[in-house]
Amino acid sequence: MACRIEDYALIGDCQSSALVGKNGSIDWLCLPRFDSDACFAALLGDEENGFWKIAPTSAVASVRRRYRDGTLTLETEFTTDTGTVVIIDFMPISDPTPDLVRIVTCTKGCVNVESELAIRTGYGIDVPWVQHIEGGIRAIQGPDCFRLVAPVPMRGKNYRTYSTFTVREGERVPFVLGWWPSNTEQPPPIDAEEALMDNDAYWLRWSSRCRIAGPYAEPIQRSLLTLKALTYAPTGGIVAAATTSLPESLGGVRNWDYRYCWVRDATFTLYALVSAGYTDEALAFRNWMLRAAAGMPEQLQILYGIAGERRLVEVELRWLRGYENSQPVRIGNAASTQLQLDVYGELMDTWHLSLLSGLVHNADSWGLLRALVRHLEDVWRQPDFGIWEVRGEPRHFTHSKVMCWVAFDRAVQAIEQFGLDGPVDRWRAIRDEIHAWVCREAWDDQLGSFTQFPGSKEPDASLLLMLQVGFLPPTDPRMIGTVDAVERLLTHDGLVHRYVTKASVDGLPRGEGSFLACSFWLADALVLVGRVDDARALFERLVQLCNDVGLLSEEYDPIGKRMLGNFPQALSHVALVNTALYLSRYEGRREEAAQ
Repeated sequence: MACRIEDYALIGDCQSSALVGKNGSIDWLCLPRFDSDACFAALLGDEENGFWKIAPTSAVASVRRRYRDGTLTLETEFTTDTGTVVIIDFMPISDPTPDLVRIVTCTKGCVNVESELAIRTGYGIDVPWVQHIEGGIRAIQGPDCFRLVAPVPMRGKNYRTYSTFTVREGERVPFVLGWWPSNTEQPPPIDAEEALMDNDAYWLRWSSRCRIAGPYAEPIQRSLLTLKALTYAPTGGIVAAATTSLPESLGGVRNWDYRYCWVRDATFTLYALVSAGYTDEALAFRNWMLRAAAGMPEQLQILYGIAGERRLVEVELRWLRGYENSQPVRIGNAASTQLQLDVYGELMDTWHLSLLSGLVHNADSWGLLRALVRHLEDVWRQPDFGIWEVRGEPRHFTHSKVMCWVAFDRAVQAIEQFGLDGPVDRWRAIRDEIHAWVCREAWDDQLGSFTQFPGSKEPDASLLLMLQVGFLPPTDPRMIGTVDAVERLLTHDGLVHRYVTKASVDGLPRGEGSFLACSFWLADALVLVGRVDDARALFERLVQLCNDVGLLSEEYDPIGKRMLGNFPQALSHVALVNTALYLSRYEGRREEAAQ
């Protein structure tokens, strides 16, 4: 049985990643890319779907784990009656083909340990052919070839590979699982200890570039490391999460594939990276986004593959029972074909931020963006599926219209502030028209708030972003009322739900957890409207929801006290960084005023 979501930790090499459970089992691994077929899929099924567990054979009295400071190297410590053993897990970031390294070291006494490996390609359904080789085993199935080497005997049983050995104080036993395309020559094995030193050195150099200090430096650093780990280095794209189909409600159907890159996350991500000093990563991500968006304006998508792929066909994997029986398990994402008008605003806002931040300007990009804005002139009045990718009927979602306003506003600023060419008078007029439409159609006097869409009697957490994009000033009573309405109607135990889930709105059965990014957005809004103490209290509570190694999922169940949704979630960690920046900058301004 899979662990609770919060009992996993992430390791990765900036091309793929694995989830390691507190029990020493790696239950999720896709090779060679984030979006490749999983070869360990026990997370979404059971042991027959692939895993690799290394743990003591006797009863474990306690388990502790941590990341080595400033790195993505995980240490899991098992204490038994006879001693203590630590498993060091990492994926070397500089290898031409991916490797997964596990080093078993005894720090006290003497411990009997077992490694149990079940490789199952094709998302847990295909059993490879395994043969013994010098120092280990080799497994092949179709396009995939694996090699496990370790200085201990291995035996096969029931299509699994076992090693049982004793490790004594001071001893270290390295395991290296490597992958390569089966039609190519086998790469030379790596030295585990040398790879560990090189890998730690890389992550420490990367962490040292962070220019954010202060009381929230530790969770900020871990969030930035997680964001880097979710980056596909060859292209600069950042996946929304390392997993697919972890449920937003246990036993529910809101199970989506997040191993792709969402344009809507771009502005938040760029702001976090630039503010922290990671301009290379910010530039790579911006350029990935512009390459992905290039083409016919009417073919703009809300999400793309990690190299900019557009066809992300959604398929259900019926042989996997789902995390805690949450079906269906999906790969691909049909939302890639939806019309979501907000994406035009997010593209323009990201580009605008990159100009303000001094990132290297790509002269050709303005032609692309100008064409997108011209297309938006014709389509902004259409209904769409909104930021939450509803599977029901399209509507005139307020957030979508606000982001259309952002698109025209940033285009106008590009012309006025940076001297670029474009029909500024026409775009200024459309911007004003959209603003008037939102203020007229999406405002509800009785509720005292903007609503999810005209005619709705409920707010939507995305309305909090109206403050961040500058649609209205934070002193405007309408914004104060909207923040109050979200807090009053969409929070449970202080945490924010995206919206009131009704099948008539999103086409799906009711039920999901509190959305962590929205909860951070509420903290941001509280800062902006002057309720800084409330914002700080909410932020500190959200940080406490991180698991023992500092990771956050997409959602949290305040009743069951557990994480929900795909994990770890890039947007949750980006939101943590940005809220910390909001609070830190407020504190800085307050200190300046007191001097």
